[in-house]
Amino acid sequence: MTDDGLQQLESQCAAFLAAQPTADAAHDIDHIHRVVATAKQLAEQEQAECAIVVPAAWLHDCVTLPKNHPQRHQASALAAQAAVDFLTGIGYPQPYLDGIYHAIEAHSYSANIAVKSVEAAIVQDADRIDALGAIGIARCIQVSTGFNSALYSTNDPFGITRERDDKAFCIDHFYTKLFKLADTMNTDAGREEAARRTAYMKGFLRQLGHEIGEGYMDEGDITEA
Repeated sequence: MTDDGLQQLESQCAAFLAAQPTADAAHDIDHIHRVVATAKQLAEQEQAECAIVVPAAWLHDCVTLPKNHPQRHQASALAAQAAVDFLTGIGYPQPYLDGIYHAIEAHSYSANIAVKSVEAAIVQDADRIDALGAIGIARCIQVSTGFNSALYSTNDPFGITRERDDKAFCIDHFYTKLFKLADTMNTDAGREEAARRTAYMKGFLRQLGHEIGEGYMDEGDITEA
C-alpha cells in the first residue's frame, strides 16, 4: 500500500472512531494515536506489513466495554468484527482483513489469545506499552476513578500482607496486571521499552511510599500477595 493510501485510510479510521463511544477516558483518541505511533515504529523495525498493522492499531478499540463489564473479555472480538465490517464498507483490500481481525482480537490482555503473526504481535505490544510508564500511571488512575477506587489501602498500601484488589485500590492494579506486562512482550523493541517504563512505575511507587511514610519493597521482592 502506498503512503498516500495509508494516509487516506488513517483519515477514514479517525472519522469512524469519532462516531464511536468509549468506555472510559483511558481509551480515548489520544490512546489510539499513541498506539498507532508505537505500532508504526515497531512495524518498521520488524519489517511487518503496514497494511495490516496500521488499520489494526487504529481500530483495536473501536468497540470498548468498561473494565467491570461481564462481557469485557469479548470486547476485542467485537472490535475485530466491527473493524472488518467498516473496512469492507470502504473497499479495503480483502486479503488483509483476516490479519487485521486477528491482530485486533489478540491485542487484549483479558482475551488471552496467542498471537499468530508478527503484525498481531506488534499491535499487542504497542497497546500494552501504553499501559506502562507515566502514561500508564495516569491511565490507571483514570480507570480507577471510574470505579470510585481509593488510590491505595491505608493499612497496607502495597498489598504486602493482604490479598490485592484492583477494583478497590488503584495501586493494586500495578501488581495484579501492569508489572506483568513486560514479560508478555513479543518484540525486542517492545521488551526494552516495557522494561524502561516498568522501572519508572516502580520508582513512582518508591516515591509514593516515601511520601506516605510507608516502606516500599525492593524491586526484586515485588510479588503478588
